[in-house]
Amino acid sequence: MFKKILIANRGEIACRVIKTARHMGIATVAVYSDADRNALHVEMADETVHIGPSPATESYLDAEKILAACRMTGAEAVHPGYGFLSERASFCEALEAEGIVFIGPKPKAIKAMGDKIESKKFARMAGVSTVPGYLGVVEDADHAETIAGEIGFPVMIKASAGGGGKGMRIAWNKSEVRDGFERASSEARNSFGDERLFIEKYIVDPRHIEIQVLGDGFGTVLYLGERECSIQRRNQKVVEEAPSPFLDAATRKAMGEQSVALAKAVDYQSAGTVEFIVDSERNFYFLEMNTRLQVEHPVTELITGIDLVEQMIRVAAGRPLSFAQSDVTLTGWAIESRVYAEDPYRNFLPSIGRLTRYRPPEESRTADTALRNDTGVFEGAEVSMFYDPMVAKLCTWAPERLQAIEAMGEALDGFVIDGIEHNIPFLSALMKHPRWREGRLSTGFIAEEYPDGFAPVQPDATQTAVLVAVAGSCGRIDDMRRQRYADRLRPAVDASAVERVVKLNASYHPVRYTEESEAGPYKVVLEMDGAKASVVTSWRPGDAIWQGSVDGRSITFQTRQQSNGLRLDWQGLSVTARLFTPRQAELDRLMPVKLPPDTSQVLLCPMPGLLVSLAVAEGQLVKAGETLAVVEAMKMENVLRAERDLKVATIEAMPGDSLAVDAVIMTFA
Repeated sequence: MFKKILIANRGEIACRVIKTARHMGIATVAVYSDADRNALHVEMADETVHIGPSPATESYLDAEKILAACRMTGAEAVHPGYGFLSERASFCEALEAEGIVFIGPKPKAIKAMGDKIESKKFARMAGVSTVPGYLGVVEDADHAETIAGEIGFPVMIKASAGGGGKGMRIAWNKSEVRDGFERASSEARNSFGDERLFIEKYIVDPRHIEIQVLGDGFGTVLYLGERECSIQRRNQKVVEEAPSPFLDAATRKAMGEQSVALAKAVDYQSAGTVEFIVDSERNFYFLEMNTRLQVEHPVTELITGIDLVEQMIRVAAGRPLSFAQSDVTLTGWAIESRVYAEDPYRNFLPSIGRLTRYRPPEESRTADTALRNDTGVFEGAEVSMFYDPMVAKLCTWAPERLQAIEAMGEALDGFVIDGIEHNIPFLSALMKHPRWREGRLSTGFIAEEYPDGFAPVQPDATQTAVLVAVAGSCGRIDDMRRQRYADRLRPAVDASAVERVVKLNASYHPVRYTEESEAGPYKVVLEMDGAKASVVTSWRPGDAIWQGSVDGRSITFQTRQQSNGLRLDWQGLSVTARLFTPRQAELDRLMPVKLPPDTSQVLLCPMPGLLVSLAVAEGQLVKAGETLAVVEAMKMENVLRAERDLKVATIEAMPGDSLAVDAVIMTFA
């Protein structure tokens, strides 16, 4: 077994590998860029090596710097994680030339399967069902238009060396092909150093289901069940689960055996994933093989009990797999939510900054549920614009799917992140979505269910009653705390008064406290809107999490101090709650409403990023839908388009400028 390994990656996957290596008694070496000097994986590793500036092309993607770090530290093997150099055969060969073991498949498998164009050709020759398409390299935008017309719309334009949703565009008509080609090519070049693209037929309403395979150096290849990855946005996975709620045993077996046959054909040795798209009739088509560990591997680990990172290390060290296909069992259900640094209320645009508060729910495991959080950050850490926006992968396990979903919803409600925008409100709302809970999924789920983007969830009558009860209890506890301040001249509010008004956003709800006790947990019975609610909680002002019960139902809220009140976050809801006396409520109703400023005459940068290009000039007339500018953030290019016909008045920023959020790019006449 290895004595020391180097992790050629960063973030949560580097931390994940370090944990398993530590469990196996193996010393670890972390590499880091300027931006990651104080990162968590640097803190966790036994040794560290600085490998260059913040851009990935000058640090994590520089194979020679990784090799130099291995020589410097005497690392015997390298675990590449995913992304960066994980599927670059030349890197694997360079390690082998140095006598260093690559913890992953051999170069032969990486070359055959790592390139999307070549892998589809290989799969087709091996008799694997593939999606119709053009498997040659697309030369230019004109060539792309010709191919798309021959295949028939819609088509998927894809980077040959791509992954993680980068370098991918769907074109529904001829006008979208050229722009899709240019954007996909640019993203592929910047992310992978390889701008080759291919085009294939886009199957409408597909499900994205993948098979986890595991092989050793002795000819054994097993499949460890499937993962459903259909909840995607911009071709990037958001929520994954294992097993799939759609597959039956026969389809699972067929997909698994086909995946094993494909892996054996390339002498696959390590953990890998064979991805399929599955139509409504359970017909499945080979999509690609990822010759690396997948981001969503924890859900497979939770239902099989197999540590995939440990198996990768053991196989790389020349050990055979210690179990057979008949030993692989799928127990219970697991769900993974990817927590991203992005603003769900602004079309999921990236967000960067310092994590002023980072309080994930506590990891646990019982017979009924399990909670796991794979993360690479900590409170006070910086979320950089240079890398992927993932903050954490929150996973839950339970015996049944709906139980796992409920556990995930509660865990998300208790996941506190401040300092950046994040997608937890969206994930929380998703856990309550009827179609998700029923398992009626497709890769178009988010676009179909949120066609105008994700907006703040509006509470229904039942949720409103819970919010009023919780807000009423919080306000009452705060009132009683202030009454006990020493040396007060007189109380600001009569503590003995039992009538109050809870204001939720813009609505007013009279409440009356009928029973109350501060002995132990705070207990109160409130009358509101003709009904009663019993609340029990140990919450105190300043606590980030409100935990307690309303009418016996266990509930978790997030609370944040606001002017004269609290912001309550729960199940995707976010409301501002204030507690007034009846007279204060009367006066509050008379207060003028502050309206947001008019920004219709300016183009603002929607996220911190780099202005890649401008498509217009001062004085130019622009039609609705035309491109105005392209901004790059976190390795993704975002096209800013005109929302209406307009005339450009002034240009306030130039290509190459680093822009802050809401920086003015141009003004309109």
